[in-house]
Amino acid sequence: MKIAEASSEIVPYAKTGGLADVVGTLPLYLEKAKQEVSMFIPLYKSVITSGFDIKLMDVTLDIPIGDAVHTGYLWKGVHPDSKDITVYFIQHDEYYHRDALYGTESGDYPDNSERFIFFSRAVIEVIKRLELSIDVLHCHDWQTALIPVYLKTLYSHDKNLSSIKTVLTIHNLAYQGLFLREDMKLTGLDRTLFNWKPLEHWGKINFLKGGIVFADIVTTVSKKYAEEIRTAEFGCGLEIILKEHEHKLYGIINGVDYSEWSPENDKFISHKYNIENLRGKAMCKKRLRKVLSLPQAKAPMLGMISRLTEQKGVDLLIVIMDDLMKRDLQLVILGIGDEKYHQMLREIALKYKRKLSLNIMFDNQLAHQIEAGADIFLMPSKYEPCGLSQMYSLRYGTIPVVRETGGLADTIKDANDLNLKNGTATGFTLKGYFATEFLFAIDRALELYKSKTKWNALRRNAMKQDWSWKRSTREYVELF
Repeated sequence: MKIAEASSEIVPYAKTGGLADVVGTLPLYLEKAKQEVSMFIPLYKSVITSGFDIKLMDVTLDIPIGDAVHTGYLWKGVHPDSKDITVYFIQHDEYYHRDALYGTESGDYPDNSERFIFFSRAVIEVIKRLELSIDVLHCHDWQTALIPVYLKTLYSHDKNLSSIKTVLTIHNLAYQGLFLREDMKLTGLDRTLFNWKPLEHWGKINFLKGGIVFADIVTTVSKKYAEEIRTAEFGCGLEIILKEHEHKLYGIINGVDYSEWSPENDKFISHKYNIENLRGKAMCKKRLRKVLSLPQAKAPMLGMISRLTEQKGVDLLIVIMDDLMKRDLQLVILGIGDEKYHQMLREIALKYKRKLSLNIMFDNQLAHQIEAGADIFLMPSKYEPCGLSQMYSLRYGTIPVVRETGGLADTIKDANDLNLKNGTATGFTLKGYFATEFLFAIDRALELYKSKTKWNALRRNAMKQDWSWKRSTREYVELF
């Protein structure tokens, strides 16, 4: 198959979050699965300043945006980790030659609607102008969600384009591309589409909603999340539309790149180890305590690597912190997020200097060291479309304590008596979003930790799990 990936961010060219990692990695595995892959991304300032080997093509793109026509240009390169994946860059300096991708600390760029209207139409125009043969066009999040809309409307009579099937992946339903109703004119779409079914949402235009309606297939990043977003609790106002289109809604867990996240070959940790020989993990724990200036002890080490936001369950952690610190344990927290949580955690950290290491920053090396050195990993998310940290933790034998939501529910099996007995347990889960339930789940983990035999059996079972990109790619290829 000939598959094209269209995304607003792709590693290694531009990144604000996990979307870039997924779209940068999946094509490499699709290529290994004998698929022919190409990619589309805006030509951001970061692409130019990073010095990637790309060349300007003799292609001018005149794209109507409302009553005006905007001119863009096409660049071309090859993915640095591949010999055959062509990457097309859409140049429009007024839109993309900026310091950030979507906005500044003051807020989103006010012209984001037209920036991604332009990109969506430009992708289609490139396919048309170059007469590219594409079987499946894989779009990601609201920034490219108008592509399926355009293909089924403005470009529906083009023979080459009409045969293209579209897949839209929702990485996080909370981000929908909601803009003023006046921006409907900028799209060039028939104004009759501005009604409650295709594009209108509470008086605004909703790019993601349009993609859900017009895409041939809609996927999201876990099977559980695909179920959850059809409910009022998780649907972010789109549950009715998603329920209506559930016949084409699928969940596929994002994969883990084990070449980067595995204790056997991790360049950031002091001692390598594997499922057959766990001695290195104890040495990593000792090293972690030294790095964090925590006293050496026999107590279990708990770790949390997270954005410090409500979505990630930080409020639950803060509520239980005084009780948690009464236990025989140490805790390391790594991440940045909302200033209110920074302040609360700083105050708590002052009280428990010998038991709590607070690191309000992001440090990739320290993240690897925590995964290797901790015994238990905390991830009590309010909602979690997929999540990657819990899958990293499994491979490092760091037992996750998670809330049963989204990808966490798909990847972690609770260590209840039955699952421990039959060897399927991989972590500890809580169903409700309550501080008491979170503390109880941690206590269950601490109790099992006291039994070295049972804990090592659980740890080895966790390390056996396969959440690699190979697994995810097989599901994508089947769907495509």
